[in-house]
Amino acid sequence: MTVTTVDAAGLLAGHDHGPAPILGRDLIALAQEAGLTGRGGGGFPTWRKLAAVATAAGRPIVIGNGAEGEPGSDKDRTLLTRSPHLVLDGLRLVAAAVGASQLYLYVPADLAGRLRPLAPDVTVVDAPDAFIAGEESAVVSRVEGGAALPRDKRKRVVEHGVKGAPTLVQNVETLAHLALLARYGPRWFRRRGTPEEPGTFLATLSGAVRQPGVYEAPYGIPLAELVAMAGGPSQSLQAVLIGGYHGAWLPARPEVPVSRAGLRPYGASPGAGVVIALPTDACGLVESGRIASYLARQTAGQCGPCVNGLPRLADTLTRLARRERHAGLPAEVERLIGLVTGRGACHHPDGTARFVRSALQTFAPEVRAHLAGTCVTEGGHRG
Repeated sequence: MTVTTVDAAGLLAGHDHGPAPILGRDLIALAQEAGLTGRGGGGFPTWRKLAAVATAAGRPIVIGNGAEGEPGSDKDRTLLTRSPHLVLDGLRLVAAAVGASQLYLYVPADLAGRLRPLAPDVTVVDAPDAFIAGEESAVVSRVEGGAALPRDKRKRVVEHGVKGAPTLVQNVETLAHLALLARYGPRWFRRRGTPEEPGTFLATLSGAVRQPGVYEAPYGIPLAELVAMAGGPSQSLQAVLIGGYHGAWLPARPEVPVSRAGLRPYGASPGAGVVIALPTDACGLVESGRIASYLARQTAGQCGPCVNGLPRLADTLTRLARRERHAGLPAEVERLIGLVTGRGACHHPDGTARFVRSALQTFAPEVRAHLAGTCVTEGGHRG
């Protein structure tokens, strides 16, 4: 796996940056001044989450979330392998900031054994290899000894998490940023990125790029420059999937800024930094059908949209990808998107619906061609 970092004090530098100062609750103000947002995919202001846990009733618990069930992402694994002490420093910093005495690190089983000796003060919990295993309430359930499945959304984890205690679940990349922020301060952090979205993020680039891997880049970087960090495209590109399997397809326009503001017109977001480049000789509908089918299998099985809606949605999209000449297929996909959106026990149906809708929009020429029994891509096939 190729990795790069922006400077010697970057996330992937892979060396000990010296002891991080324990700031207590001052860390919350520091995170607010820096404008740090969560790097797990949601982009929520970190300081708000810290403050909510710090002021909740009861003794808090903190969890570093490195489950990374997203197939297209390798950033958390890379970070935990190259800079584990940075993550652990961040975990201890947030524990001091919110007043927690119980610290957990939630990571894939093959990493857990390597990390336990580094952190005798931290309970390391194995995360199963499943797409939804990193969802916040699923993390809480696993730490409690149960299955890594999303649970009751009526109770906020920050107020009622592990065994009823206020619980902070923070992505490991966010923790590493906090460790650097404690050392170098908000002005250093804001040197990169944009005024509205400061800082850097870890991007996992794959697909039709010359050097797939994990790269550290500033928010707002043009798409072409981000792809260039991975050696540039290995073939001519038609589209990119940004934000992972719960993200969105968009045309491979080199000038598009990779930031929440820059991607908003396309219904996309950087999410957890996943960027998958699709070459012009691949069929976008075939690839989208494959991903939708995967997502339909990766459910908690706890609600109708997951048990019934997602398999039907994936099947209908796959029929379109296989060039069934049925004029009503696109409308049926849209109908199913409407049925699952906003009705799930967790956000998995919403994320899947968003992905599928972006496929219909970005690959609209393919939709028309497939309904006519043809494919516009040179290498298009029936899946």
